[in-house]
Amino acid sequence: MNVLIVRTSSMGDLIHTWPAITELKTHYPNIRLTWLAEESFADIARLHPQVAEVLTLRWRSWRKGLLRPAAWRELRELKRKLRDTHFDLVLDSQGLIKSAIPARWARAPLAGLDWKSARESLASLFYDKKHTVSRSLSAIDRNRLLFGLSFGYAPEGAPSFGVAAGERPAWMLSGRYAVLLHATSRASKEWPEARWIELGGELSARHDLVTVLPWGSDKEKARAERLAAQLPAAVVAPKMSLSEAAGLLGHASAVVGVDTGLAHLANALQVPLVAIYTDTDPQQTGVVETPWATNLGNVGQCPTTEEVMRALQARRDWT
Repeated sequence: MNVLIVRTSSMGDLIHTWPAITELKTHYPNIRLTWLAEESFADIARLHPQVAEVLTLRWRSWRKGLLRPAAWRELRELKRKLRDTHFDLVLDSQGLIKSAIPARWARAPLAGLDWKSARESLASLFYDKKHTVSRSLSAIDRNRLLFGLSFGYAPEGAPSFGVAAGERPAWMLSGRYAVLLHATSRASKEWPEARWIELGGELSARHDLVTVLPWGSDKEKARAERLAAQLPAAVVAPKMSLSEAAGLLGHASAVVGVDTGLAHLANALQVPLVAIYTDTDPQQTGVVETPWATNLGNVGQCPTTEEVMRALQARRDWT
């Protein structure tokens, strides 16, 4: 059976689809899975070992350049690829117009969320098979239930992301390190720089850990450099692909991060993790709490450095 999964963005949304992929392949190991994702997040789809092929689209780029012939050529090529490949079923787990349209291009039976369940209700009009999934559930539970309803099984047990860390980055010297994920999508989600400096100092003095500071934009790089200049043992990471970031996170002794997709990636790789929330509710957007991972904070709350250290030291495998 040849199946197309449509989940185009964002990073966290793709990571939250991994447990459903793992569970589906447990029930039906002979299914061949193709995943359609935004080009900038395709590495996340590729990290799952049960995904045979990843197709990419560039909605964001195409939307900005609809008058460019190159954009239309790329659109036609993707449409041709989807039309000419035989799929027995297409499952759009995103529930948006921008995901439902290319899902329909595949010309196969199309399953998705119903009018009340989809993030954009109009997307449900594109689907042949529509399923009800409560919007009060976490993203991971919603995906698992949608997959189960679409393929005829009931999700059971704790979620299994099914993804390994990959190789430790060659630029990272030997020894133990902690990754500080200081960058997030908006200022209201940030943790104060002074607390990152306190935390890095504690990790170095009490646990002999080097702190690693990733970044994704010039603004984030500048903050990483400011923090590193005030920390006793810190490394500003080079520009990394998502697969390289997975290697960095997967071999860390600890990860502390704000509300960002990389925190969910660390969660999936089962490293000791504390996720900090200052402007969002972790019940809705937090990491999956496990013996390795916990959430701190909430809307209008800002955890202290001491609270973060206590939570980190309570995680399994913390040394």
